[in-house]
Amino acid sequence: MEALARGIEKLIALFAKFAALLVIFLSLLVVYDALNRYLLHGGSVALQELEWHIFDILFLLGLSYTLQTDKHVRVDIFYASFSPRTKALIEIISQLFMVLPFTLLILYVSWDFVMQSYLQHEISSDPGGLTHRYLIKGMILVGFVLLGLQSLVILWRNIRLLRSGL
Repeated sequence: MEALARGIEKLIALFAKFAALLVIFLSLLVVYDALNRYLLHGGSVALQELEWHIFDILFLLGLSYTLQTDKHVRVDIFYASFSPRTKALIEIISQLFMVLPFTLLILYVSWDFVMQSYLQHEISSDPGGLTHRYLIKGMILVGFVLLGLQSLVILWRNIRLLRSGL
């Protein structure tokens, strides 16, 4: 089971590295778009939409990595002083009653959202906008599947920690 957990975390770390490369690409894209708009008085709806889409991907891929690296928002002023056993219990309760239900809800609601976009071959409503809008909407599913997997890893590790007697 630990090998599976490590595999999931490696997959999430791989997506995080991809997201890091996207940050560089997005930065260059924004600079190009700004220079084009303000110096050359040009602009592109497609480029602006691409910037938004890349930002969306960064956010969605960052969810699971943030959880994995324990960089998410928490009231650390209290958490830091808790015993390892209490921390494990908080993690278990958090995953079972907050992260996993929220993740499942988003996956359930977004499935039809993504499928409808795909079946309609949805494109941007703006002239000159991007096509294949279902691809960006599909990233909602990818991001939340990764978040759910990471949540399960955290849940399993903390249950194992409690069973070990700390």
